[in-house]
Amino acid sequence: MASVATDPDVQQAIESAALKSDRFRLEREADWIRLEEIVTKMEKGKTRRLSDEDVLALPTLYRTLLSSLSIARESSLDAGLIDYLEGLALRSYFMVYGTQTSFGRWLKGFFGGGWSQAIREIKLDIWIALFVMIAGTLIGYALVAGDSDWYYALVPGNFAEVRVPGASEEALRGTLFGAEKQDGLGVFAAYLFSNNAQVAILAFALGFAFGIPSILLLIHNMALLGAMLWVFAQRGLTLEFVGWLSIHGTTELFAILLAGAAGIHVGRSIAFPGAKSHLTAASDAGKRAALVMAGVVIMLICAGLLEGFARQLINSTALRYAVGGAMLTFWLVYFFVFGRNRTESRL
Repeated sequence: MASVATDPDVQQAIESAALKSDRFRLEREADWIRLEEIVTKMEKGKTRRLSDEDVLALPTLYRTLLSSLSIARESSLDAGLIDYLEGLALRSYFMVYGTQTSFGRWLKGFFGGGWSQAIREIKLDIWIALFVMIAGTLIGYALVAGDSDWYYALVPGNFAEVRVPGASEEALRGTLFGAEKQDGLGVFAAYLFSNNAQVAILAFALGFAFGIPSILLLIHNMALLGAMLWVFAQRGLTLEFVGWLSIHGTTELFAILLAGAAGIHVGRSIAFPGAKSHLTAASDAGKRAALVMAGVVIMLICAGLLEGFARQLINSTALRYAVGGAMLTFWLVYFFVFGRNRTESRL
């Protein structure tokens, strides 16, 4: 009985398969080699050395490679050849569809109009988030005004010492002015910053659940502020409290607003994808919202610096409003005026 290795039919099949694989390789190998050379240069950062013909040929060569890979798989050709084609296809994919830019260039585009453009594209969600935040503040104010016990449910217990319902005007004013009397309020401000940073991240991260958790977080966070506002308003210190808060609050709360809007944008896109599929709508919204969130982190850092230095050094209510107003004006101009013509001209 002849062994399998010496069986004429088996041997002929092996030779036929090898011949078929060799013929397949020879017919297409030139394109593979050219594509690999182009991809290798791009991976090494030598894109500028590519000729115009090579740049224009890249998408075509990539599609041809995918076709070759499909045929190789269906025909069960040499496993080594299939591995080579799969590896080249993966490398080519990142060159064709990946972002070919340096970090410095990306950063320039981000601050030069990319960030503000992304924010303008979620303008509707910003209005929704703004309405929710105002509503949350009014809810907190109304709850405490109706029953002061709500204050202790909304404001953390370790901060309900001097700043409590019924506190005297002198005691409350002392927490707003005078560096030597601001230690307690400074701790409270640090808590607000830490809490708001967490809220910003969660408001964005939980947006996938149709934006509902983002809205609830904004309401709860602003209800705390509304409760504090009521305490100071009862002693005629509304302007002073808002001025104290405005130094870093116009930046910090703006960041919260944008983070909430980004989360709502993602949730709204999933709930109402329009003509797009749910996956495509979520992907597009996620990319846009992620760009907004990258800027939110920068805003929170700025707010932290303002809270740590400007708030401690400025004891004049007028100057506090000036600083807070200047920061608010800066953000509004940057987001809704700066780079508008430049970015829209590219669309």
